[in-house]
Amino acid sequence: MPTITRDQVKVPVDVMPESRETYIDNFMSATRGTGRLMLFACDQKIEHLNGDFYGEDIDPSDADPEHLFQIASQGTIGVMAAQRGLVAHYAMDYPEINYLVKVNSKTNLVKGAQDDPYSPQLHELDAVLAMRDAGVNIVGIGYTIYLGSEYEATMMAEAGELIAEAHAAGLITVLWIYPRGKAVGDREKAPETIAGAAGVALCLGSDFVKVNPPVATEEATSAENLHIASVAAGRCGLVCAGGSKADATEFLSNLYDQIHVGGACGNATGRNIHMRSLDEAVRLTNAISAITLADASVEEAEAVFRGEKTFSL
Repeated sequence: MPTITRDQVKVPVDVMPESRETYIDNFMSATRGTGRLMLFACDQKIEHLNGDFYGEDIDPSDADPEHLFQIASQGTIGVMAAQRGLVAHYAMDYPEINYLVKVNSKTNLVKGAQDDPYSPQLHELDAVLAMRDAGVNIVGIGYTIYLGSEYEATMMAEAGELIAEAHAAGLITVLWIYPRGKAVGDREKAPETIAGAAGVALCLGSDFVKVNPPVATEEATSAENLHIASVAAGRCGLVCAGGSKADATEFLSNLYDQIHVGGACGNATGRNIHMRSLDEAVRLTNAISAITLADASVEEAEAVFRGEKTFSL
């Protein structure tokens, strides 16, 4: 099992001296003392409206937003990422969860044919810090950038300022970076585009970046191409988006390759988890964390998912 000590945490110099220990606390909590991140992404109620929570092949329990918090509370995760308002409504009943507040979002109603994507900042960082000061266990913030959109300059400027402010206050930061827009075309998941996105996250000062896995090419698998992005990310830890609901065995196998071949330092998974029943979702978080946080094999993680083997940190 990979472990790090507090003195091994690379604290960015934009973390103010008085916030240094808070930053280390938050980094260690979010990564469960491993340096790797298992991010449970729960920001889809704005991003995809109700399409990810009710319908065919979605467990009925997912219609209730509290399902997300029950999974995060009972399963093994590093952080739960969600918008400030969603956290505000439920955090008092789930104080033990590590929260990462997503500070911008957009719906999927405006399509790319109508306009390039833009995800506006929903509130100032002060609103997040006020919740933290009130006792909510907030360890970080997240922000989405659509690289290549005609609005990328606005999103990059907002993200850069938020990261500087968050670090000054001792919070960790995660950037979702998805290359999209008319200028990107069909190169959304090209290896060089994903690697470029990883480098942008590093230059904006983020601690972690969430990207889509690059496509496979004639020369290399997706995981092999991901390694280019992991190197480009430098000290910004790269994690892969989990995507839509998929076969658990295939998902766990891909995750293992992303970490051990692609050099990823974790994962950011939402729909693949919360579309399932509570019991199945909890078992899947445990299986994902077994690979991400404990270097378990795919076979061991599958046994955890089937309930034949237990896993906890």
